[in-house]
Amino acid sequence: MELNFNMKIIKNEKLINRNARISSIITLTSLVILGWGMYITFREPEKINLSIIALLVGFLLSQVGIYLTNRWGRKPRPDQMLDAALKGLDKNYGIFHYQAPPAHVLVGPAGIWIINSKHQRGTITYQKNRWRQKGGGLLYAYLKAFAQEGIGRPDLEIESDVERLEKFLRKRLPELELPPVKAMLVFFHPDVVLEVENAPHPTLHSKKLKDFIRKDAKNKPLNTEISNQIQAVLEK
Repeated sequence: MELNFNMKIIKNEKLINRNARISSIITLTSLVILGWGMYITFREPEKINLSIIALLVGFLLSQVGIYLTNRWGRKPRPDQMLDAALKGLDKNYGIFHYQAPPAHVLVGPAGIWIINSKHQRGTITYQKNRWRQKGGGLLYAYLKAFAQEGIGRPDLEIESDVERLEKFLRKRLPELELPPVKAMLVFFHPDVVLEVENAPHPTLHSKKLKDFIRKDAKNKPLNTEISNQIQAVLEK
């Protein structure tokens, strides 16, 4: 019998595969429509209105396809990058991808952590209650304008995620005194610079994630029995 001392990794493979297929279909459809629009432009110039519509629809679909591909089709995906960043945590931990309303939830001695993953580059700052993203080069500025996610308002995203996860767990574990749900922002891009000392939630690079979790677990470890109950719910 082989003993497993590694962190438990549970992910909704069905959802991941479905969304990856959808992103491929949308991308292929956009290319077909763009090609048709170009054909009309050069071979049937009298149908200029139809060609403009086709090119516009094809372009918009291509942006949706790029966005979905970045999230679901590109490898390594966010869930895979998180698995790698947390590799080495012991069997008392479980990472759950797309099993609950927040995309990524880590449960173990460090407590319940929602991990909001980001892949922006450049300099990320948090000042005067505002997030900003600077730099990254002209190419990245172009990509960010078309289908790439900007930094947005991760503080609002996190507030919503915490509320949804608490509701999710309370519904399934009504008798349990739910421990605090914590949340963090984790950036993966090797060229990102974080200037976020005053951020409302822990904000760090993935290289520091495992050490952060291990350090946090020493403060007030989550009861193993409670952790196991929560993990069992998220695993279903």
